[in-house]
Amino acid sequence: MDWRQREVYPFSAIVGQQKMARALILNAIFPSLGGLLIRGEKGTAKSTAVRALAAVLPEIEVVSGCPFNCDPHEYDRLCPGCKARVKQSVDLPIAKRKIKVIDLPLGATEDRVLGSLDLEYAVKEGKRRFTPGLLASAHRGILYIDEVNLLNDHIVDVILDAAGMGMNFVEREGVSYMHRAEFILIGTMNPEEGELRPQLLDRFGMCIQIEGIENPDERVRLIKLRERFDKNSTEFIMAYQTRQNNLSQGIMRAKARFSHVKISDEMVQLCSKLALDAFVAGHRADIVIRKTALTIACYEGRDAVTEEDVNEAADLVLLHRVRMPPPPPQHRHEEKEKSQEKSPQDEKENEKQEEKPETQNRREGEVRENQEEEQGRDKEESENSLSHSPILENVFPVGDTFKVRRIQMQRDRILRKGSGRRSRTRTSSKAGRYIMSTMERRTNDLALDATLRAAAPYQKQRSRQDVAIVIEESDIREKIREKRIGNFIVFVVDASGSMGAGKRMIETKGAILSLLLDAYQKRDKVAMVAFKADRAEVLLPPTSSIELAHKLLEELPTGGKTPLCHGISLGYQVIQSYFRKDPHIYPLLILISDGKANMSQYGGKPVSEAMEVAEEIKNDNRVNTVVVDVEKSGMISFGLAHQLSLQMGARYFRIGDLKSDTLVEILREDLLI
Repeated sequence: MDWRQREVYPFSAIVGQQKMARALILNAIFPSLGGLLIRGEKGTAKSTAVRALAAVLPEIEVVSGCPFNCDPHEYDRLCPGCKARVKQSVDLPIAKRKIKVIDLPLGATEDRVLGSLDLEYAVKEGKRRFTPGLLASAHRGILYIDEVNLLNDHIVDVILDAAGMGMNFVEREGVSYMHRAEFILIGTMNPEEGELRPQLLDRFGMCIQIEGIENPDERVRLIKLRERFDKNSTEFIMAYQTRQNNLSQGIMRAKARFSHVKISDEMVQLCSKLALDAFVAGHRADIVIRKTALTIACYEGRDAVTEEDVNEAADLVLLHRVRMPPPPPQHRHEEKEKSQEKSPQDEKENEKQEEKPETQNRREGEVRENQEEEQGRDKEESENSLSHSPILENVFPVGDTFKVRRIQMQRDRILRKGSGRRSRTRTSSKAGRYIMSTMERRTNDLALDATLRAAAPYQKQRSRQDVAIVIEESDIREKIREKRIGNFIVFVVDASGSMGAGKRMIETKGAILSLLLDAYQKRDKVAMVAFKADRAEVLLPPTSSIELAHKLLEELPTGGKTPLCHGISLGYQVIQSYFRKDPHIYPLLILISDGKANMSQYGGKPVSEAMEVAEEIKNDNRVNTVVVDVEKSGMISFGLAHQLSLQMGARYFRIGDLKSDTLVEILREDLLI
């Protein structure tokens, strides 16, 4: 037995985690299920189980010496090199070996994953030739990504594209190549260290959540088994050899049985029903549930899929795809009762519909004019009463705090400096991880590998004169690096009297304090501007001080008019001032208001002034914005906050999303946690 095999902990000796073992076996039986994402805390045997899986999988036949692990019995799936040998009537040498587990390092570059130019061949021959990458090695094997949520997004994209198509297409550095890339994709992640983008989550066929074992007896058993393995791994593996062989034979039998298992139309309908009940997006879930149910039936030795198979499949497939149901229609029941009670009014409505269009339009215009006059009188009366009486203010307490999930700003192509623990960004400094190369000359950070690959094909035409390789100006490539930095979030909060309704300020304070606690851990900067009465003020200057923030939030009063224009402009001024201090920040301005401005800053119309400032912010591409509308939905809705969001180019949310635990969800969607 090979020493590498002896060091692998037996798959059948893993204690607990039956669901994880089951999902891994199903993917081994039918790799087209789309792979598995294992979510769980540290020390829950995620990596151990993945590496142990390869030891129980049956051996495969490959073309000896082929870097793509071609199957010698399937001509259509051979790589170009093996096909060329067959056409020349050369017998392909056959070898048997165990399935490989290819580990993808977090620092892997795109050319290492996809493959790139064969540098040595290009220098010697002056010709371009493809050298395979990790996707070629993973063909017909297992591609394992530990901490997939920490992997660069563009690397995850190309891997998932290859896994979905079963092919790897390479177009780079003058090389055009295509080869098979069919592998079992397995990713593990600790949610505490960050989430995976939703569009990437959906690409994994299955997802499971695992936790540590809570039974004390099972934990003791686990410790003793691990101790036996560490003392004598060979003896320990031999003790479990029979179980390993039985498991391997069961996988082989299930593979052979797959084409004979049937699924009824009733079970297919159940697959779609479960997907609909989970409010999933698209149709991928339905398809994967059906495939998984067939695989479960194969493994259990049945000839037809049962309802239990479909339910188990849905449990594995829907965890990462389930979405919240849409909110129920409002006032539908009340409107129905009103329509039944007010039959005389219905008769008037019918008579109204029979009137001539001119008469009807005239009456509707009169009604609108009367409503506007009444609203104007009410507004004047309220303003007069406010001007002659003291403003009543309330100080609401800070709501309950909660654990904030990882917040990460959406990345762009701007080069930034700085430090922190939250968002990955491209950096102009020479510190950070090398992710790719570029022809642009900005940082003087030479990418030697890319430069050599660019120069290699032209060496025969260049005069080398006692140098190994000649590099010209056009060959030079620079490194693009990536690192983590902190972010700058500015809250612009409406503290006028309307925020006191329904105790909205309690929830808002709790959410803001929770974000401040998270920002302290991630080394972010946060500021807050509050506006009420006749002016806005910087309640919290850019800081990470939790004690100061908590004290100011507790003392923030609510009441008075709405100087919206001053609030927005002051929040923008805070960002501009910080830009002068640190031009590399990536700020987000969050406005929480109903948009009903009634206090002018420059002597004009309050709403128009706010719209002008909003448009100015929209024209500043450096600033991201979000508007949270606190206006209650009802019979009369002005929609001013929505208009403001359009003018500002901001993402828009209604007050229904502003709960103590969903303001962060709003930010998570906008910042791509």
